[in-house]
Amino acid sequence: MQGRESSRRERAWMKRALTLAARGWGQTAPNPLVGAVIVRDGVVVGEGFHPRFGEPHAEALALAQAGDRARGADVYCTLEPCNGHGKQPPCAEALIAAGVRRVVASIADPNPAKAHGAERLRAAGISVEFGLEAAAARELNAPFLHWASGAERPWVTLKLAMSMDGAIAAADRERGWLTGEAARRHVHRLRASADAIAVGIGTALADDPALTVRGVKKPRVAPLRVVFDRHARLPVTSQLARTARRLPAAILTDDASAPGALELARRGVEPIVARDLATALRLLHDRGVRHLLVEGGAVLAGALLGANLVDRLVIFQAPVLLGAGALGAFSAVPSAATKAMAHWQVVERREFDADLMTVLAAPSPS
Repeated sequence: MQGRESSRRERAWMKRALTLAARGWGQTAPNPLVGAVIVRDGVVVGEGFHPRFGEPHAEALALAQAGDRARGADVYCTLEPCNGHGKQPPCAEALIAAGVRRVVASIADPNPAKAHGAERLRAAGISVEFGLEAAAARELNAPFLHWASGAERPWVTLKLAMSMDGAIAAADRERGWLTGEAARRHVHRLRASADAIAVGIGTALADDPALTVRGVKKPRVAPLRVVFDRHARLPVTSQLARTARRLPAAILTDDASAPGALELARRGVEPIVARDLATALRLLHDRGVRHLLVEGGAVLAGALLGANLVDRLVIFQAPVLLGAGALGAFSAVPSAATKAMAHWQVVERREFDADLMTVLAAPSPS
């Protein structure tokens, strides 16, 4: 019974570390979100999280709060303590100097520049364990882990808002908000975590979106705003073009020398030449985009899903019916990809007033 109680308390401390880590949302990239809790004799003596890129790491802040009480303590952290010099000194070094007894990390750090903190800690006589709340820790930092593992394209999150009958627009193609204010605010939080936000040209023409982050804490770096626009049809009068000199915007196009692309370039919209989706994603990755949030529409969603280029699917379902002739959210998804989606796993479900958000994870490559 005592062991079960100990396990329950340890899980609670790691969950607290994960909650702390999320406080850095939108501020830490290209670093991961990390939280740390220091416990001595069953009492929390220090807490910390990485608040912003370039600022102290979670373990360092938790150690500063704990002071001398860190000696002989256990440390619960959401990621293996770093072992490399960057803008901050190695956390493994600080933990050794503080005299902690044991480190429990949810997951290992795959970043080769910062990895092997566990080896350094063990060499100093500190016990190191992995695996506690590992699934939650991996989900929290999925885009970072995807990049650190050597991926050549961004982590792709596809967000769709739809009716109960699976449509994104009514038969007359009139556009309007399907979801309520709470769900839309969460979409802006999702935007704040991304390096780039993308739509297809159909959505850009129909909705004239700004693709900015509003109503939540602004990210440290404004996401690149991207339109998949093969024939450079984005109007120069669009919100994206009119604000391109203030906030970065780009089109993925077949021909940067086309008149439309040249005119957009004169307005500050960057043309990126890519003749297929895989190339487009690779070029965005090379430009520093680790996490791409795609917000529709149906044609782009179908192409990405059909090419197995989506890692997370976020569906916001509103309690409305759009009826016959409405544009289906998955109307452009090839039948083979539709069947494959039966194997996607639900990661999260959450209600936002009357709207339901479901997050699904694509199956891992076999």
